[in-house]
Amino acid sequence: MGDAVSSDTYTPRQRTTYRRRLEDELERFDRHLQQADFVDQGTIGLELELNLVDDAMQPHPNNQAVLGLLDDEYQAEIGSFNVEMNHPPLSIEGDGLARLAEGVEKRLGVVRDAAERAGSHLAMIGTLPTMTAPFLEGDEWMTQENRYAGLNNSILESRGELVKIDLRGEEKYVRYFESIAPESTCTSMQLHLQVAPNRFADAWNASQAIAGVQVALSANSPLFMGHKVWHESRIPVFKQSLDTRTQELINQGVRPRVWFGERWITNVFDLFEENVRYFSPILPEGRADAGTPFMNGDNPGLHYLNLHNGTIWRWNRPIYDPNGELSHIRVENRLLPAGPTVMDVVADAAFYYGLVKALGEQARPVWSRLTFEAANRNFLAAAQDGIRAEVEWPTLGTVGVAELVEKHLLELAYDGLRALKVDQACADEYLGVIEGRVRARQNGASWQLAALDRVAGGSKPATSERADGLARVLRQYLENQRTGAPVHTWTLDVA
Repeated sequence: MGDAVSSDTYTPRQRTTYRRRLEDELERFDRHLQQADFVDQGTIGLELELNLVDDAMQPHPNNQAVLGLLDDEYQAEIGSFNVEMNHPPLSIEGDGLARLAEGVEKRLGVVRDAAERAGSHLAMIGTLPTMTAPFLEGDEWMTQENRYAGLNNSILESRGELVKIDLRGEEKYVRYFESIAPESTCTSMQLHLQVAPNRFADAWNASQAIAGVQVALSANSPLFMGHKVWHESRIPVFKQSLDTRTQELINQGVRPRVWFGERWITNVFDLFEENVRYFSPILPEGRADAGTPFMNGDNPGLHYLNLHNGTIWRWNRPIYDPNGELSHIRVENRLLPAGPTVMDVVADAAFYYGLVKALGEQARPVWSRLTFEAANRNFLAAAQDGIRAEVEWPTLGTVGVAELVEKHLLELAYDGLRALKVDQACADEYLGVIEGRVRARQNGASWQLAALDRVAGGSKPATSERADGLARVLRQYLENQRTGAPVHTWTLDVA
């Protein structure tokens, strides 16, 4: 979705041409995988989506003003109240995690300063608790770029019906929208892991196996439109917002475009082949119109395959990158929410990278003993219940996530970081945050819910008491965020 898009509508001829070239590029990618050398440096990277709010803690559609004060390292997102920052790739060896924290902190400071100068405040959170349906039903929610208008038009055209958001937790929220606007509320952190093609399947399978654990540990989106729903409501909201299927197609088993997947894989090609086999192109932008090259040096550009891949939202997405002397493959781990603090973000990264490394090198890997269906159930249970969720795990049966992490997975994550040659002090600092979180049983989601109960306990959705409580909680959240203290240490004192 990062490529330029020249139009917001497409003709049948454009779609037919795109499909033919997409199929050709899949075969070209297969040959490239078999014949070419790829980068094998194991670098890591990070993308972070951020929210802009006004003085009243309401979403502020002001990203163009903010981006006008920033360089090209910072980008728009579909929501006009969103800004994205990217951390360049680096090695995790030695003090790499500390350098990642320093880089994220520095860039956040740059964006925060620009936001303040433009009249906004910066919020690093999974979903703004103060978001309202009237805002998303207005004219200002979307960033005015063809790629976003085209995506919105194509999703609605494919679906042929309004977008239904249906969430049921402690409270129920059901509403129909005339656009994919709810997707803009889902701000995430995306972790990147570059791997050699012959190691990709192990890294992806490990990422899928621990997806539920990650979500449970780091849930930070428990309040959608001011309703207490799933602890990580981004998961169902994102899926429902971008669903191109009517109920009849769902009943027939047609796969959703926001997809956990359906099987363990043996090769990165498996995922790109599934993309072409199961999903129609929804942004059939020609290579010349997008301004992308046919070749990047000796590497095939694969414009059609990559653009198509960008419109299939796997929670762990494969990335082919032709930029550089050699092309490379990476896993894009997309399932975590933004925030609450830089310390929490880097702790989540340390846990993910260490655990994927350790699990990927086991003689009898977890995915040989855990069914894919169980991994999917774990993912959904974690999104619903957060840090108090229960999941299935080999040899343990059903176990609480906090217990699983504290007694079993933390040690594996330490082993993985040692294998990655991470300094012991870095491993201790950031995995210590994960240990503190599971012992306190407090992450961003549980803190938000408890804080709301403290200031507006007993309030009902869509009341002035609830709205005032949500604003107070978000304001305190931002004050806590500025301190840098990890979320498990936050008190429930709300101004």
